[in-house]
Amino acid sequence: MSISINGKGQRIGLALSGGGFRAAAFHLGVFRKLESLGLLWKLDLLTCVSGGSIAGAFLAANWGKADTLDRLENYLRTRSIAVSSVIGGLLDPFESRLDKLASSYDKDLYGGITLSQLANGPRLYLNATNLATGNMFFFVTGGGKPAEMGEHQLGVTTADDFPLSKAVAASSAFPPVFPPLRIGVDKYAFAEGEYVTLTDGGVYDNLGVNPLLRERNELDYALISDGGKPFENNDRPTESGTAVLYESINILMEQVRGLQFKRLELAHLSGKGPKPLWFSIDSQIGESQPGDSSFASAISTNLKKLGPAEMAVLTRHAGALLDHRLKTYANELLTA
Repeated sequence: MSISINGKGQRIGLALSGGGFRAAAFHLGVFRKLESLGLLWKLDLLTCVSGGSIAGAFLAANWGKADTLDRLENYLRTRSIAVSSVIGGLLDPFESRLDKLASSYDKDLYGGITLSQLANGPRLYLNATNLATGNMFFFVTGGGKPAEMGEHQLGVTTADDFPLSKAVAASSAFPPVFPPLRIGVDKYAFAEGEYVTLTDGGVYDNLGVNPLLRERNELDYALISDGGKPFENNDRPTESGTAVLYESINILMEQVRGLQFKRLELAHLSGKGPKPLWFSIDSQIGESQPGDSSFASAISTNLKKLGPAEMAVLTRHAGALLDHRLKTYANELLTA
């Protein structure tokens, strides 16, 4: 699926951040812009976190279909799943809140398919966080390669029959709203105990950068779509104990975000990584209309349906930012 520049094949990877339905709609704007440029169906790799996994998995599961993007937009505009999943999980003694979340994804988006059924699309990483080791735990499929799950420390095993909906649910199991996904040794033999538990991938890295830098993926360009929660300066910082804890988590996530961007930059400069182009939802540089960045950043990062104005601004803003980065830093992709 790689493109050709000056007669040489070039591979493109796209990272889709977490950030609930807001991030998913932001990424939809990226998909639409890439499609208009003739680049969407030439992507070689998707690496996804949380809300980005919702969008990325749907794209991969419906790879090349004419109505894929319209169907994803319809889902984001008509479904609210967080509240129903939480209430259903509390009342049902046989299924957890996370089971309800996975069932909702399966019904509305993925139709019971497993990871191995995505073999012919791009290489797809759905990233979660392993609470046993603190590492990124990935589900990976596509690219004509085997479906696998695991992490670098414990090990990797085959995952042909693992449901796509459960992998997405693990990646988007935002704590404490959703409990972690438990995988026993019957499915993941490398667990040091009887099981591992997986929570939202954004706990480890809300951008999903790691697969972009893996040598085996051999990428030449890395696009990073960041629709997550930007850190906001506050002229009246909190003194409340509970609020301090919340802000501390935000500061830690902001630090990881900044370090990952720098990591991408330094890897490329040293000749050991793809050319990176990133854009964040709060960026004013390249916005289509004044105020788009502020409006888009103010939308909540939950799993509730988006209104017409929210959808319009998120998709327009993401497309404009991507267009600006490509024209400024990688114009060669526009003429490939």
